[in-house]
Parts: sequence; structure tokens; C-alpha cells
Amino acid sequence: MKRFLNTRETIVNEALDGLLSSSGGKDLARLDGYPHIKVVVRKDWDKRRVAVVSGGGAGHEPAHAGFVGRGMLAGAISGDIFASPSVDAVLACILAVTGDPGCLLVVKNYTGDRLNFGLAAEKAKRLGYEVEMVIVSDDVALPDAARPRGIAGTLFVHKIAGHLAEAGWDLETVKAAAQDAAGAVHSLGVSLSTCTIPGQRPQARLGEREAELGLGIHGEPGATVIEPGSVKNIVDLMVERLSAKLPAGKSKLGVLINNLGSVPPMEMGVIANEVVGSRLGRRIELVFGPAPLMTSLDMNGFSLSLIELSDRRREALLSPVGPIAWVPGVRLEPQTILPLPDVARAASFKGSPDERTAAVVQHVCDVLVQHETELNALDAKVGDGDTGTTFATAARTVLDELIASALPLAHPDQLCLAIGELLGRTVGGSSGVLMSIFFTAAGTGMERSKSWLAAFENGIEAVLRYGGAKTGDRTMLDALVPAVDALKQGSIGAAATAAQQGADATAGMKKARAGRASYVPAANLVGVKDPGATAVALAFLAAADAAQMQRSELTG
Repeated sequence: MKRFLNTRETIVNEALDGLLSSSGGKDLARLDGYPHIKVVVRKDWDKRRVAVVSGGGAGHEPAHAGFVGRGMLAGAISGDIFASPSVDAVLACILAVTGDPGCLLVVKNYTGDRLNFGLAAEKAKRLGYEVEMVIVSDDVALPDAARPRGIAGTLFVHKIAGHLAEAGWDLETVKAAAQDAAGAVHSLGVSLSTCTIPGQRPQARLGEREAELGLGIHGEPGATVIEPGSVKNIVDLMVERLSAKLPAGKSKLGVLINNLGSVPPMEMGVIANEVVGSRLGRRIELVFGPAPLMTSLDMNGFSLSLIELSDRRREALLSPVGPIAWVPGVRLEPQTILPLPDVARAASFKGSPDERTAAVVQHVCDVLVQHETELNALDAKVGDGDTGTTFATAARTVLDELIASALPLAHPDQLCLAIGELLGRTVGGSSGVLMSIFFTAAGTGMERSKSWLAAFENGIEAVLRYGGAKTGDRTMLDALVPAVDALKQGSIGAAATAAQQGADATAGMKKARAGRASYVPAANLVGVKDPGATAVALAFLAAADAAQMQRSELTG
């Protein structure tokens, strides 16, 4: 499996060095003794306070080194991937950060961690240091387990102990609060796949419709295999298991929503929504995450950790800290729903009659409908074959409004705006949006200038600005721009002729620089007119024909 690494043997050290380098050099340092001693400590640590220390195997980033800093850990010890750090490494960290007030070790309940941290504590005591240890066993996966694992809920213990140590409390008080918090934390994880250790082949332990519930943070199998179904089903099952560990009552809760490594942010948002909407939602007061806080490499899963809140825990959990890896808790509040702006009112138009304008609109739309098949066939040679349908759909939409007497025909600015609104709402694809932009901007221009020429120039300027194409790129602009330029002569006939010439010229353009034709080999474009430009030319020719028929009727 592809990985961003240099060598498997150096990945942990290089990752820790990357953490130190990106911290800005102000807050963190590492002890000498690399690569065997992997210890990160606070540079600004004051040994006149109790030192809170934790650690464990690598692969859980940002835990544990990512939580070294003001208000949390004084130091953290890392082992290799999923391997407990050595006794010497733990002892080195204790000696580096511990003063007269003593040191508290916060240890997850894994055999290797308990033994190595425990022996280091005993050695430190022989050297005259005050050292205490709290073991966190927050995993509820196996209800009858004699020694439940320590997983992401350990971070709540880090936060509470770190807050009290920073505030200057003595070792006895800090330990008691940490021990109390450890007993009030309950966690459960779920994953759709196991993790992959760098340099090893990925395991295929789960089927396509299987997930593991109640798994640890080292890739070990879960307590049970489930069919995941929806996120709601998964969260409801997890909440049921977690609720069984909560004491009776209605005490408020804090919840940590932890990404185990590779769940996309969008999916974590769905998970968070289900958690706060679950049957425990009314009891949840503080939410931490969703975020990757104690991961398992690239595991596609998440864990939930609940902690019963008291005034002291609440204060500790909400206090500011230095490490940016910690996600501050937020109070769960009802969503704020603001009134929807009255878009319908802004886009409403009142129909008004004008026979001459109606005749032009009718004829232009009829021509576009009549040429639907022809334009589709033309587009099939250079695109996806739907230009005729796009323009015909636009024309039919306008015709429906015309028949219903809903178009403001007597007010040119409102007519352009109304057509722009119709096309934007009913016609798909980039052509529909571009036409909507053109007519909407033209309506604004007409309102200011009362001139069709200025209105169309404003429309073209908007299409150029938002669409990104220009004349010569083999698009509808190659007919539209020359037509509008020709309107300066004051003749719709001249505009129609210019549009037709512009459309014809696209057949000689060897390359398209915009639109779907830009993805087609140049050889396919030779001798083929751009369908969008052809549709624009048909519209101008139809408008000129309608104007000529009206003049004939008047002179007749």
C-alpha cells in the first residue's frame, strides 16, 4: 500500500521532528538520546508544579506528543508504532520534568504500558522523586473484561489533570481528580476497516458489509462484527452500549467524537449530527470534536467517549490550553435558523402586453424549437449532443410564460430579468446558466440606460467575466459579440448577418478553448460550426425576420 514515508524504521522519529519543527520552536523540545529515547517536553515547564506525563506507542497522532503544552502534559514518551516506550525513556521523561511537587503518570490500560511506566515510576521513587500513576480503562467493548483497555477517553484525564497541575494544585489533589475522572469516562469505537502499519500489507479482515464494534487503537479485532447499515444505526448501538455504563440519573455529559484516522470530515459531520440527536442528546452539554485526537494510523472508524460532568470537571475541560491539537469543547446549543430571504419576491414579475415584442419573442422561440434536432446533431460532432435540447427547453419555457401572459413585454428591463430568471431556474448545463447571466445582466443594463445596445453590451461583459471564455474560443460568444457590435449601426438585420458570419467562422477554428468542445480532438472540429454560436445566430436571424414582418404589415 502506498505511503508517504522515507523508511519504516525512521517514520516515528521523523514525525516527532516534524511536530517540533512546526511548533515554531517556542514551546516544545525533545530529549537527547534519539532514536531510542523519544521524549517531547515543554520548554517553558516550571518544575514548581506537578508534572503530568503520559505516552505510549506511536501511531495515535496527535496523541501523545501533540498534547504537550500549557494546561495539559508536561512531557510525553513515544514508543515505536503500537509499541510501549522503554523503561529508560519513561524514566528520562520523569527526571526531565519533575520537581519537588512530584509527577503524575497517566497510563492507558495495556500490559506493556503498565509495566514500563510502572517500573520507571519505581526507579524514580528510589531516586527520591514523588511519582504517582493513574491507569485509564475507559473501553466498554467487553462488559465483563477484568482489565478494560484505555482508549480515547484518556484525553479527558489528560485535560483535567493538566488543568489542576497548571493551577498549582498538589500531587495528591491532581491524582485524586485524575483517578475520579478516569472512573467517569466511558468509550467505544467502531471501524469499517482495520489500520495498516507502514511497510506491511493491508489486512482484509472485514467484508464489504461488515464493521467491527468495540475495537482498540492498535488494530486488534473488535469485540463483535456488525452489519453497519446507516450511521444512525451505528450511533444508536454505540449509545446503547455506553448508556449501560452510565449511572442512573440525568447528569450532564461531555462527549469526545474521535476520528480514528481516515474518516472524511463530511462523514464525521454526519456522525456528530447523529450523536447530538441520539437519545443521550438531551444530556450532552459539551462536545469535543469531531476531530482526529487519538487515532489508529489510517483506521476508517471513530470512537465516542462520554464523561459525567461536575462543576470541577466542567471548569477543567473548558479551560484554555497551549497545544493546538486539542479541540476546545463547545456547549451544545440549539441550531440557529435564520429566515430565508424572500427570493421569490425579488424574482417576481408582473405580465404586461406589447404586441410587437410578443411577436419577436414568439418567432425567436419557435425557430429554436424547430431547430432542436439540427443543433443536437451538430453538437454530437463536437460535444455531448444536447445543445439543441438546451436551447429548445429554454424557448419552450419562455413560450409557456408568453402564452400565460406572464411576461412583462411592455417593460424591456423587466422582460430581460424575467427571461434570465426563467432560464436560470429551468435550463440546466453551462449554456443555461450563461444565457441566464446574459439576460439578467442585460436587464440591469437596460434599467440604467433604456438602450438595447447598452443592455446587450452589459450582458456580454457579464458572460465574459463569469464564463471565462472570449471571442475566438469557439463558443456562442463568437456569434453574440459580433452581433451586438453590429447593433451600433442601429439595424437588427446587420446584427443577424454578423451573428451568422461569426457562427460560420467557428467552422474554421482549429481548436476550442472553452466548453465541452475543448475536450474534443482538434481533428473532430474541422469544418463543424459551434452549436452554441449557431443557436445564437438562429435567434438573431429570427428576431430580424420578425422585425421585417412587422415593418411589412405596417407598410401594407
